[in-house]
Amino acid sequence: MKGPILRAFFGSLVLALAIPALALAASGKPKVLVIHFPLEVNPVTSSYVDHQLHRAESNHYNAAVIVLDTPGGLSESMRTIVKNEVALKIPVIVYVSPQGSRAASAGVWITEAGDIAAMAPQTNIGSSTPIDSSGQNISSDLRRKVINDAVASLQSLMRYHGRNAAWAEEAVKHAANVDNVTARKINVVDVLAPTLPALLDKIDRRTTVGKKLVLHTAGAELVQVHPGFFTRLLNALIDPNLIPLLFLAGLAGIGFEIFHPGVVLPGALGAVSLLLALFGFAVLPISWAGLALLILGAALLVIDVHVVTHGALTVAGLISMVVGSLLLFHNAPAPYGNVNTPLLIAVALAIGGFWAFAISKAMSVRRRPVSVGPQTMVGEVGEARRDGLVFVNGELWRATTSDGEPLRPGQRVRVAAIGPDLSLDVTHVGDD
Repeated sequence: MKGPILRAFFGSLVLALAIPALALAASGKPKVLVIHFPLEVNPVTSSYVDHQLHRAESNHYNAAVIVLDTPGGLSESMRTIVKNEVALKIPVIVYVSPQGSRAASAGVWITEAGDIAAMAPQTNIGSSTPIDSSGQNISSDLRRKVINDAVASLQSLMRYHGRNAAWAEEAVKHAANVDNVTARKINVVDVLAPTLPALLDKIDRRTTVGKKLVLHTAGAELVQVHPGFFTRLLNALIDPNLIPLLFLAGLAGIGFEIFHPGVVLPGALGAVSLLLALFGFAVLPISWAGLALLILGAALLVIDVHVVTHGALTVAGLISMVVGSLLLFHNAPAPYGNVNTPLLIAVALAIGGFWAFAISKAMSVRRRPVSVGPQTMVGEVGEARRDGLVFVNGELWRATTSDGEPLRPGQRVRVAAIGPDLSLDVTHVGDD
């Protein structure tokens, strides 16, 4: 009897020990956060990447991977991402992927800040020359300072991670750009891999040069994150072609509400549009001359409604708006300095057509005879009542005759004029 009991006891003991061991083995599987970054570098996307990097660290992921495809963007936002990459206490892997992707301009710094820099086939990296956004033709001395600062910061990142720091000068000063094979050959990146799982298997057990962290990435569980709807929406709103239109729509909506109080909807939509435009102005470096021209153009359109210029002010206003839109972001770095000129001209022509239609309608209304008010009663026929009153158009009015004769009840009269005290000057119908 004791034998079966002992066997059951030891069997239960083995099972009790095996279950935690299996759970520990399962929990020991590497976990990697994959942050997809297919957008421009700006405060919106920088916030998205930084949040995900800190999430990977706080949730104890084995590594964070930034899957990068960017044309570049704003330097301040780039520096924020780079600082977080370097400061993170877990490995950060930057993978220029998928095929056909690029790490251009600010994307070079983000790539080189990674503990592991990797590229997929048919990708490229480079073209990192800083673009000035001061709006002035800077002197050669100041330009030299900007370039040298960019070279030094990129060299520092590449040297820290054991890469070819000499290439940084080519990328910054001469806008050098290389494909994935050349980048690996000259030690600009560490690894080439066709897919992310292949990359993680390839770098497993490797010790990073800068942070001296051992990578545990083989067979890792991949947690994929993509920019959410709100991030993509805000990123879409930071468009040099859209911001001027939002600004003008905001002015138009608020102006309509001021001149037609109580409608509400145009004013509310105008306020939203204006706030979105101001958000874009806060994110991107703007030219104040361009903004002034936009405001001037809108003002000229409004003035042309009240002043007879035969459309001259409207044409001047449209030209001012187009030129202002072109100048507004011309100092911003790529891709934000690329304004679609045909689109702006088409929008200006559409606004001009609508404005011409609106002005023609307004002028036709002004020329139309008065259809409301006491003046419309001149020429109407009514009937005299007692006490010097006449009944015209369903209303009783005090009236006098032009010859001073008293009115007899029931007599037919015609309104000849309206007195200053809103009394009627009438004549007998038989006297016409």
